Amino acid sequence: MFRRLTFAQLLFATILGIAGGVYIFQPIFEQYAKDQKELKERVQLIQESEEKKS
Repeated sequence: MFRRLTFAQLLFATILGIAGGVYIFQPIFEQYAKDQKELKERVQLIQESEEKKS
């Protein structure tokens, strides 16, 4: 009833699964990177404004 998978089939399924996961979650990764970049820029602006005040 159940047949064993060959190494090539197992490797192909693994690669396909990883590629599918990256494809599905890519917008989440891009949004996270964008948010981190904006946060870093805001922190830098706040630090610069505090330096000017002192």
